[in-house]
Amino acid sequence: MKTLLITGASSGVAQGIARELAAQGWQVARVCRDISRLDGDSSDSLAADVSTEAGAQQAIEFARARFGGLPGAVANCAGSSLIAPIGRTSEAQYRAVMAANLDTAFFVSRAYATALASAKQGGSLLLFSSVVAATGVANHAAIAAAKGGIESLTRSLAADFSGIGLRVNCIAPGLMRTPMTTRMLANDASVKQVSAQYPLGRHGEVADAAALAAFLLSDAAGWITGQVIGLDGGFSAVRPYVKAV
Repeated sequence: MKTLLITGASSGVAQGIARELAAQGWQVARVCRDISRLDGDSSDSLAADVSTEAGAQQAIEFARARFGGLPGAVANCAGSSLIAPIGRTSEAQYRAVMAANLDTAFFVSRAYATALASAKQGGSLLLFSSVVAATGVANHAAIAAAKGGIESLTRSLAADFSGIGLRVNCIAPGLMRTPMTTRMLANDASVKQVSAQYPLGRHGEVADAAALAAFLLSDAAGWITGQVIGLDGGFSAVRPYVKAV
C-alpha cells in the first residue's frame, strides 16, 4: 500500500492531492491546525502546528502509527500568502508568512528526512514554492523571500539525502483557483485580468497541482530529485511577443 502524509491538509491544493491519490489507491493521513476544515471522515486526521519542531514531529509519528511504518511520501502543503509592499508589511505579518511557509517546510522536512535516515529507507518529499520566488512580481517581498528559501531547501535536502533514496522536489505554482484566491477571482473581469498574465491564457486549477503532485510523489518520477518545477502556464519561462502600438 502506498502511503502519503499531507501537512497543511485543509488547503485547497492539499485536498485536491488527497482526493487524487486516494482515488489511485493510496492511503492518506492528513495534518492541519484545524481538522474541522477538512472534508470527509476525520479519523485519518490530526490537529498539529507543523511550523514548530514539535508539531512536525507529531505529524510524522501520527503517520507512522496510522500506516504501521513511515509514510512512503510526504507533501507539505502548509502555507499562506501576502500581497503587500515591503514598506507596508509589518513585522508580525512577515514572521507569520515565514512561519506558515518556510518554517513548515523546514520542520516537516527535518522530521521526515531524519526519520527515514534512522530507518535507512527512502521516500518522496514534495514542497511548494511559488512563481514569485523566481520571477519578480510587485508587492510580494515577504512571500517571495519565504518561497525562495523553500526552493533552496529543496536542492539542499536532495543532496543531503539522495544516498538513502529520498527524493525531494518542489512545485512552484502560479495563481490557482482555491479558497485562498476567491477574492482575486471574484468576477469575470478579475478572471480575465488574471488569466491575461499567463501565456496559456488561464489561471491554474487545483486539478493541475494534484496531477503534477501525484506524478512527482509516485514511482514514475523515480529518477527526479532536487527539482523546482514551474506550474504557471508559462509565466516564468515564456515572454509573449507584444506588438508596439
